[in-house]
Order: sequence, then structure tokens, then C-alpha cells
Amino acid sequence: MRTRSLAAIATVTAIAASVPTASADQGGTPNGRSTYTFAAIGDVPYGADQIAAFPGWIQQINADPDVRSVVHLGDIKNGSSVCSNEYFSMIRKDFDTFADPFVYTPGDNEWTDCHRQNNGAYNPLERLAKLRSVFFNQPGRTLGQKQMNVYSQASMGLPENVSYRKAGVDFAAINMPGSNDGTQPWTGLGYTEPTAEQMADYRLRTKGAIALLQKTFGEAKKRGDRAVVVMQQADMFDPTYSPTPEDISAFTPYVQALAKEAQQFGKPVYLLDGDSHKYNDDRPLAPGSTWLERYGVQGSVPNLERVTVDGSSNNTDWLKITVNKPGSAKVLSWTRVPYTS
Repeated sequence: MRTRSLAAIATVTAIAASVPTASADQGGTPNGRSTYTFAAIGDVPYGADQIAAFPGWIQQINADPDVRSVVHLGDIKNGSSVCSNEYFSMIRKDFDTFADPFVYTPGDNEWTDCHRQNNGAYNPLERLAKLRSVFFNQPGRTLGQKQMNVYSQASMGLPENVSYRKAGVDFAAINMPGSNDGTQPWTGLGYTEPTAEQMADYRLRTKGAIALLQKTFGEAKKRGDRAVVVMQQADMFDPTYSPTPEDISAFTPYVQALAKEAQQFGKPVYLLDGDSHKYNDDRPLAPGSTWLERYGVQGSVPNLERVTVDGSSNNTDWLKITVNKPGSAKVLSWTRVPYTS
């Protein structure tokens, strides 16, 4: 869930780091020879009713014979509930019931915003460490009953950042949360400015995020792959309000890196996110977009298409996404599938 801060936050410039090369195609899907379908969800479960319904929703996704994997785009709880160990363990048990490989990227509600009094007044970095121990205890492997090998940035201390390849399309899941990428002050702990440890974490995560973008796009270009899919929680292009620098400034180096890589790639790039809770499909960095100036992007990025999944009170469906056969009008196509329970 997006939050606003009254304190100004300086934009921090991050330098990308090189990382080792991963295997070409985890899961054995031949490049360019078949379709590949996966499910995307996010901002779920929110509140008691959704917590009760979530196991049934998982079984509905499991029952779809087309689905080969599932991605959760962050926010495993609402923004006003406690970030307890018990809750994390309960959600991990739910995640373990997904039949297919399950990729999860953290959202702000389960760590960056846990400083709030009604969240338990936790140190957010302690909660991030707990998330990593609960959900990323096997770096290089997904969750789910049928686990899949993935490239992981565990060597950088970022086991949640992973990449993999399916049907000639490269995927990257990146810990990019809302709340201005986790840099808004921990007001629940009495702070009015970001702490030194908070900004050190931001710099590390930004470094890792840009490195994973560079690796993913670099390998896609080298192999001549058809598209790149980037998956994260933060809606950096939220169309529902006019942001201030305190809302989005920390995303700037990452957005600029994403724009540069997408421009150089020249083929379709898809950004899957949650955060703003309402389904949306747009091209946020197309010519004439106000986001170009806000983020200081040079040129435009018409090949970047962003899709936001329904979440929170709008969470009545899941997104069924298919990598289409070569020669199709679009590399990816998708449909919203209503929950039936």
C-alpha cells in the first residue's frame, strides 16, 4: 500500500554491480517452441475475509491445467495489521500449497511499513530479515510443491531478487516496494527522517536491482530472446494521484536504469506490479508521458508496457498470463480470471 511522507527525501544515486551468469532456461521450456502460462496475484490476502478465502483461491489456480508457475507481486497483508512472526508462518504455509513453482517478491506492507504502531512498531529491517528467513530460506529455489531453480542474488544478501527464463522470455523478480522504495521515515518509531541504516539498505537494494536488470537484459540480448518481464510490488507510475518527490524520488535511479535497458533491448518489455490495487494496463514511459520528466528519463520507452494486478478490496480475480507462440501479435497476452469462492 502506498503511503505519503511529509519529510523530503534526497534521491540517492546507485551504481550497478556485476553478477554471475545463470543457466539459460530453468524448467526446460524450449526457446521459441511452446507457449508458457503463469498466474500473477498481488496485495493479497488483505484482512480476515481474504485470509479465510485465500486457500480456496490457491486451489482454483492449482486447478487450471494451463498454469505452469505463479508469481505474487508483494503485500501479503494489509497496511494496518501486525507484522508478526506467526502471520508470516501462516502465509508461508499457504504458499507451500501452490502446486507449481511459486515466485514471491516482497511488498511494503510486510516490512517497510511495519514501523507503524498498528503494525507492531517493528524495525523494518528486522522484519525484512525475518521475511528472508521464512520465505527465501532456499536461495536459488522457488517456493511451491514443484520447485524451480532460479538465479538468486543471495551472494549480495538479496535472496529475494531472482531471475529465470521461459519460452524465450526472461523474467526478473525484484524487491522494489512502495513507500518510496522503503525510504520514508519510520514515524512509528519516532523518526522524522530516514535513518542511516535505512538508507544503507536502500543503496544496497538499488545496487542489486539495477545489477539484476542489467544481467537480465544483457542475457536476453545475447540470446536474441523475445521479451523481458520485470516483476515487483511498487507502482512507480500510479495514475490515481499526483505524486510529490517524497512519494517517488527514491525510484529515480531504478526507473532510469529500466528505461535505458528497455531502450537498448528494443523488444517488448513488460512490467508487472501491484501496490495501487486496481487493474491497469498502460505504457508509462511512452512519448509525451509526464513520467519521463518526473524521473529524468532521456528519450522515451514505447516498448515498455506496465500491467497492475487487482488487489486489496478489488481482489476478486487473478491474472492469467500466457507467453504466446512466436509470430503472435503480442509476446504476452492475459485475462483476468474471477475467483469462484
